[in-house]
Amino acid sequence: MKLYATSIPQALPTWATIISNDAGLIELEINDEDPGFHSIIEELTTEIQPGIIGVKASDLCTRLSIEMVDTNEEN
Repeated sequence: MKLYATSIPQALPTWATIISNDAGLIELEINDEDPGFHSIIEELTTEIQPGIIGVKASDLCTRLSIEMVDTNEEN
């Protein structure tokens, strides 16, 4: 799984790797098979909508101190 961020913490978990950092856009590769990542996902899992269970990207980013790129923002 990949995330694109504008800021990340100094120390990343072992399951997150910086792929590139160009012009303020940071590309992270997440090893979604890592047990450490799975434990965070289990903690953050909620009912997003009635009958739909998952993790909100905003909750994951807050937990990891990552500021994601908002693709819905107008330039």
